[in-house]
Amino acid sequence: MSHKKKIVLSVGTRPEAIKMAPVYLALKNRPETEPVLLATAQHRHMLDQVLQVFSIKPDVDLDLMSHNQTLSELSAKVLVRVQQTLHHLKPDAILVHGDTSTCLFSALAAFYEGIPIGHVEAGLRTHNFQAPWPEEMNRRLTDPISRWCFAPTARAQNNLLDEGIPADHIYITGNTAVDALLLGLNILGDRQPEIECFDHNRLINKRLILITGHRRESFGPQFEQMCLALHDIAEKFTDTLLVYPVHLNPNVQEPVRRILGNHPRILLIEPVEYLSFLYLMKQSFLIITDSGGIQEEAPALQKPVLVTRFVTERPEAMDQGLAKLVGTDHAQIVKVAEDLLNSTNAYQKMIGQTNPYGDGTAGKQIANILAGSL
Repeated sequence: MSHKKKIVLSVGTRPEAIKMAPVYLALKNRPETEPVLLATAQHRHMLDQVLQVFSIKPDVDLDLMSHNQTLSELSAKVLVRVQQTLHHLKPDAILVHGDTSTCLFSALAAFYEGIPIGHVEAGLRTHNFQAPWPEEMNRRLTDPISRWCFAPTARAQNNLLDEGIPADHIYITGNTAVDALLLGLNILGDRQPEIECFDHNRLINKRLILITGHRRESFGPQFEQMCLALHDIAEKFTDTLLVYPVHLNPNVQEPVRRILGNHPRILLIEPVEYLSFLYLMKQSFLIITDSGGIQEEAPALQKPVLVTRFVTERPEAMDQGLAKLVGTDHAQIVKVAEDLLNSTNAYQKMIGQTNPYGDGTAGKQIANILAGSL
């Protein structure tokens, strides 16, 4: 029997770990492939938490996170250290995910080593290099050097074709975020996870509105507008509880704590681990977010999403009416939230359709394609 094909999976952040876990597990379950998890640890603590949930340990840990490092410092470290690692491991292929510095510079390192690249979650586009920044550029530069572009949707496939990516390099698989969500819910079961500073009893007779916000392009006055809108929603609807796991970035912490910190129905908590976040999503009535992954997960849980961005690389949920783009405009956020909180009809229109991001088999499909190709 021929030797197992060695496939490196490079991850650095929490979303990458969540979305690559199903691919890693699917490759591990195949007799002909040997996955090797390479952690750059671009986000140390949050990465470790997620891998623990799925009982996965990095095979190689570069531990590149350092305090206050710039994008260029991080990018240079990823490029040099990943290339050294690949030179030593000599894998048959590498998989990168999404749009991070780990994704682009791991792909570039593999390109320099002549190792074929698979890009998981390829083809997402806003067509605006400033939003999300620098992620849009990271994605756009990764796809042309990838041998396998695993597009989650037909729209992502069309974006790639429009950019001249060969059709036989593109595979529509659905998004692995849905796989991870289903795996996570299975691990969670009926448990109520312990969440620091969160009393589950506070949800009795309350509609939970779950908030996240961390995009660089919104920092400053725009972000303050969003916070003021959240404050107004809590004021107007006394049967709501707004729960906001606050990102650690000082540009998020300062305005959030100043504007929202003293409201009795707004609960600011530390960032929570993956299973706790799944629990909060499951309990929520509505989610207000600028996160990419949540736009894919919420439709699987039949939760309406208000996206506090002006453009999104995930328009499929908008097209189906499962999510609404509200920007950071104070009046717009309040108006759309009011509609959903006041009208059962408006709410029902935003739930109950098929999730456009797949059925939870993306990881297996990617493993099958790689095993067949290699």
